Amino acid sequence: MARRTGTADLPLHGGKAPRWLFSRMVSLGREVLCALAEEFGPVEVLRRLADPYWFQALGCFLGFDWHSSGLTTTCGALKGALDQVGDELGLYAAGGKGAVSRRAPQEILAKGEKLAVEPDRLVYASRMAAKVDSAALQDGFQIYHHVFFFDRAGRWCVVQQGMREDTGMARRYHWISQGLTSFVEEPHAGVVGRQVGLVLNLVAREAAPARGAIPVLAQEPPERLASELSRIKRLQLPRRHQLLLSDLNPKRLKGVLLRAYQSEASDFESLLGVQGLGAKGIRALALLSELLYGAPASFRDPARYSYAHGGKDGTPYPVDRGTYDRTIQVLRRAVRRARLGRREELAALRRLASALGAEPLA
Repeated sequence: MARRTGTADLPLHGGKAPRWLFSRMVSLGREVLCALAEEFGPVEVLRRLADPYWFQALGCFLGFDWHSSGLTTTCGALKGALDQVGDELGLYAAGGKGAVSRRAPQEILAKGEKLAVEPDRLVYASRMAAKVDSAALQDGFQIYHHVFFFDRAGRWCVVQQGMREDTGMARRYHWISQGLTSFVEEPHAGVVGRQVGLVLNLVAREAAPARGAIPVLAQEPPERLASELSRIKRLQLPRRHQLLLSDLNPKRLKGVLLRAYQSEASDFESLLGVQGLGAKGIRALALLSELLYGAPASFRDPARYSYAHGGKDGTPYPVDRGTYDRTIQVLRRAVRRARLGRREELAALRRLASALGAEPLA
């Protein structure tokens, strides 16, 4: 059902794109989407947007710096492009940055008559992707940007981003509907980014015991769980447990634990979907499941490297020349269809060459 295809850590940059730049990004993005859809079909557009490296190169190509968290503007430009040609391509986008991200469900439902599947399935996917990366994977990055791309057949991908103000970094998460069948066990195929400090990772394969124990534990009376949490906070525990417990207030968590109790969720995915049960409630249940039931969570940061085209130095694997060359050809055609001036056209092609590590394009 769902597959998280990667994450990318980026410097956190403020400010907005100039209006003139954004309008050009929309125009060029429209031609890129049209060229890809005509050449390979909508599903290939989704697959490429879901690839962290390819998406990063696309943002550079459209006009943003390679290492900038401002690549969220790329999603805004692509959404603007799909507002113009979405019906023609059978591709749509919902959500955005900040408060706009919370409109994703309504925007998906608004396209319901154009889809071959029930839109509620896509709304569920959108919500679960956001919930997993904010509550089941607690890596210190707060999700503030969520865009959901989807086609008429009900296939989809997600590009969302979290910020970590204490380090001045952002991390981007990519999902795609093809591949895995679970939202809550190893939903990613590749993760790009730096390892961070303490991480609670309940979607790791080795966290299966915790995922099994947590819904059982959630059916215990909230008063008992809050009491156990208070007792545990007074114990001498390993440092990582102390850090994870430090901001948990048992009294304030009673209401959250009551929601979990009343939900009667039969499995971890259902429990994760309970409205009002957020990161702190999930973390409290995870720690209790380990300390009371001996069912440990994982503390492994999933960040690792993944590239669409391979690295310039052959790391992590040699360049796939076929994919690489086809990408360049399609994007070059898109540039020329965008009716840019010659100077802008050459600048876009040079950015593409730089992003993909190619020779300068003329």
